[in-house]
Amino acid sequence: MTGLLIAISFLTRLPVPTVNSEKAGNIALAAPWLPVVGAIVGVLVAAAVVLTAGTGIWVGALVGLLVWVLVTGALHLDGLGDVADGLGAAHGNPERFIAVARDPHLGSFGAIAIVLQLLAKLVLLAAVTERLGLNGLIPALVLIAAWARWGTLVLGCAVKPLAEGMASRLAAGIELRVVVLEGVVLSALTAYLAPVLLIALPLTAGLALYWRVRLGGITGDCHGASIEIMETALLFVLLFG
Repeated sequence: MTGLLIAISFLTRLPVPTVNSEKAGNIALAAPWLPVVGAIVGVLVAAAVVLTAGTGIWVGALVGLLVWVLVTGALHLDGLGDVADGLGAAHGNPERFIAVARDPHLGSFGAIAIVLQLLAKLVLLAAVTERLGLNGLIPALVLIAAWARWGTLVLGCAVKPLAEGMASRLAAGIELRVVVLEGVVLSALTAYLAPVLLIALPLTAGLALYWRVRLGGITGDCHGASIEIMETALLFVLLFG
C-alpha cells in the first residue's frame, strides 16, 4: 500500500501514515494509484455538496468547490496558473515555457486562468446538481475526478517529459498494461453509471495531441493543468448528457 499512501500525500492534503523514508519521495510508486486518489477526491467533494445543498444549490456548489480546492491543496490550480503564464510568454518556445512556468511569481495570464477556472467549476457544480439531483451527482463527481487523473497516466505514456522534474519521475512508474486495465474498468463503470462521461477517452487523446504539437513534451505543471481542464470539461458535458 506504499504507493497508495504516496499518491494520497502527493495529490492531496489528507493525512496519511508515515511512509518508509527511502520510498516517501518516489513518485513513480504512486502512478498506478492516481485514479483511485481521484475517486477519493470525488467522494469528498460529492459529500460536501450533498451535506450542504439543502440550504441551497449555490451554497452546496460553493462548499463543494472549497473542499475540492482544500483537499487537493490547489496543486492542480497552481499548475494551471503556471501553464497559462508559460504559454502566454513562450510563443511556442519550450525552453522559454519551462523558465516562465517555473517562476514562483504568478503573472496576469495565470491569475486570469485560475479565476476563470474557479468560476467555471462553481457555476457548473450548481448546474449539474440541479440537473442530476444529489443521487446522480455522487457517481458523476467520483468518475470525473478519477478520469482526470487517469488521463495523467495516458499523458505520461504518450508525451515525453520536457525536462527533469515531476513529469519525468512519474513517467518512470507508468506501465501501459496498468493504464489500459484501469481505463477498461473506468469505462465499464462509466458506461453503467454515466455513459456521457465516456467522452473522457477522446478528450484525453486530444490533450495528449495538444501537448505534443504545442510544446513537444509535458511538465508537471502541464499535468496539473490537464487535470483541471478535464474536470471542468466533463462537468460541462454532464449538462448535455
